[in-house]
Amino acid sequence: MIYQTRLRGEVVGPNGVCDQDEWEMMELARPGVNLLVRSGIESEGIAERLARGTSGDTKPRVSRDSVRLSLLS
Repeated sequence: MIYQTRLRGEVVGPNGVCDQDEWEMMELARPGVNLLVRSGIESEGIAERLARGTSGDTKPRVSRDSVRLSLLS
């Protein structure tokens, strides 16, 4: 499961990942503080990648020619 933590209605911090049992414990301890973003993800690794989004991805390579063309435009 992917969740976001909210403080006064605003999302604070990065997305988090937990399993069903952890989610239920968090909801019992502090109802409504966390917002469930996505559930039913088949593995923790996939959940981590989805939660991270594009953060940590390698940047696309750009050729010198394309940089020169963009500077001339």
